[in-house]
Order: sequence, then structure tokens, then C-alpha cells
Amino acid sequence: MSIKIAIVDDNTFLINTVKEKLSFFDEFLVKFTAINGKEFLTKLEDNHNLDIILMDVEMPILDGIETTARVKKKYPHIKIIMLTTFDNDEHIFNAIKAGADGYLLKEIDAKNLHDGIVETLNGGAAMNPSIALKTLKLLRNPLSIENETDKEVIKLSNRETEVLEHLSKGLNYIQIADNLILSSGTVRKHIENIYRKLQVHNKLEAVQKAQKNNLI
Repeated sequence: MSIKIAIVDDNTFLINTVKEKLSFFDEFLVKFTAINGKEFLTKLEDNHNLDIILMDVEMPILDGIETTARVKKKYPHIKIIMLTTFDNDEHIFNAIKAGADGYLLKEIDAKNLHDGIVETLNGGAAMNPSIALKTLKLLRNPLSIENETDKEVIKLSNRETEVLEHLSKGLNYIQIADNLILSSGTVRKHIENIYRKLQVHNKLEAVQKAQKNNLI
């Protein structure tokens, strides 16, 4: 009997990577995929015969944590494993509160992903070792998450800070490149690094987070 799976991630390359890992196992059947929480919830209305959802945490329009909370409210029997690039304390804490059944890093190999899915369907909680340790710490002292979030340390290079300051003024890639005497490709690479370090998806989120953390 097939294990029916849905994959939700705003990166289609990563969706395909996960599908490839699942394809090694005959019992897995990917019913559908979605690139954000809103699209997923729409598809779920027409096709909620699922066993498990592999859910990205950070997505535009509707993120994985809010989507998880909505799914669990309406379909509590469907298991959800969060798949993320970062073992971020705040994300782990919020995912658990939202009702996530497991939490794995996207770099996981096919065998461990298979075992995590089976473990979760059997009533366990699939977690990478590093995430399991953080989860224990958070459960022992849940209030510490607020303090740790306030003390979040983000390090940008001087050039990345300059690019971010120009972004905050509403300049586009070409204007920033002209002002800093860089190629537009170099500016684009700096912005990709900024988004990755800040764990954001767009210019508005980057500027807001940078201002919150006194980076600009």
C-alpha cells in the first residue's frame, strides 16, 4: 500500500531533489507539490487523501509554520515533517507549537529521509540529531527562545552592508552597480548572500530585518 506524500517548497529545484530521493522507494507516492502555503491549501481541499506532508519553513505568501497550523486544525490525522535549510531555534519552537510531527534538514540523504517518514507515520518524531538537541533545550526552557532571538548575530561584510544600504534607498541592481563601481552580476551575488545570511526572500524583508538588527 502506497504512502501518499505532498511536497511544499518555494524552490522547484529542491522539490525535484526531494522527489528524486523519494523515488528510490516503491512505497512512496508523491500526490502533488506546491510552491507556497496558499497554493498548497487550495490543492489540499481537492486532494486531502494524504499520509504525510514534507513542508518547507520559509516561503512567500504563506510560510510553512502557519500552513502547518491550518492543516493540523482541519486535517489533524495528516503527518507533517518540516524540511528546512537552517536548524533555527525560533523556527523549531514555532513549528512544534504549530503541530509539526518532525523536523529535518534538507541536506538529509534518501535513506534517512525514508526512515524519518516511516518513523513519523508510526507515531515517532523524525529529527536530525542537532535539531533533537535544540528541541530538548527549548522544551526545558521555552522562554529562552525570546532572549536568543533578540541576541541573533548576523555578520555582513562591509561590501554587503553597502549594497544593503543602497537597497534600502530603493535603488535597483544597475544603479547599485554604477554607484559602487561593480558589475550587476557581482551586485546580484552580494544580494543573494545577504538574503541567505538574513534568511529572507525579498528586498523588503531584508531591509526590515537589517534595520531591526541595526545593520543599516
